[in-house]
Amino acid sequence: MDFYLTALLQGLCFSALALGIYISMKIFNIPDITTDGSYTLGGVVTGTLLTHHQSPYIILPAVIIAGGIAGALTGLIHTKLKINALLAGILVMTALYSVNLTIMGRSNLPLINVPSLFSLLHVVTDPNQNTFWILAVFVMVITFLIGYLLKTDFGIAMRATGNSESMIRALGVNTDRMKITGLALANALTALSGYLIVQFQGFADISMGIGIVIVGLGSVIIAETLINWFRITSVWLSLILVLAGAVVFQLVLAFTLAIGVDANLLKIVTAGFVLLIVSLPRLSLLKAS
Repeated sequence: MDFYLTALLQGLCFSALALGIYISMKIFNIPDITTDGSYTLGGVVTGTLLTHHQSPYIILPAVIIAGGIAGALTGLIHTKLKINALLAGILVMTALYSVNLTIMGRSNLPLINVPSLFSLLHVVTDPNQNTFWILAVFVMVITFLIGYLLKTDFGIAMRATGNSESMIRALGVNTDRMKITGLALANALTALSGYLIVQFQGFADISMGIGIVIVGLGSVIIAETLINWFRITSVWLSLILVLAGAVVFQLVLAFTLAIGVDANLLKIVTAGFVLLIVSLPRLSLLKAS
């Protein structure tokens, strides 16, 4: 049972990451690999500032700004230097490895007995329930803000840039600025996941971001499958399904561990699960034909 409770809490921690991947890959159609670096950046900044006795409330905007800068750099390289978006993300992700290592000063940073967001706020007495309610409120606020943004004129222009760049450019919208802003927002959200997960697990590690894009992508693919099956057009429902996808993804991994699968094989299981989700719509089309 502890597996599933931890999975639920981790799923909530990864919700911001899933929203970031949703913005970059589904709204802008940009495969942004910066995610691996910006997620670690959020965790490293959080861990380092916590050990310097900074409040989590002060660390939060610092993490958002750091992640936003990383995403904006990818956007600038892609739009201004006309470099493929995938390569631009890889370049920034690679550079961030050195940045993260320099900030942290070591490869692993334990946060034993260091006050965190979950120890400073006391909603209920039970620690796990306390963590759950803090994360739930945190995720609800982020989702509301992103949902509200996507419904504004600026958000509609962002969505239109991903759907038909040439059309929205003809209407006088600066698509380069939209992409830079979108990637900055996506990576700020990704860094927020790093901020939450480091405080949840109690340490920051230089390799914590390796393959994390698969976690976000898996969450988004689960949501996209449901969106297509039920033909959902509502922005709010789409975002809620992305959050649900993040939790479901972690619960599947928890189930895998609970039935006795070796933890060393977890990455293979993760890749296989994402492949299965991606393949399901195509397999159903093949059967129909």
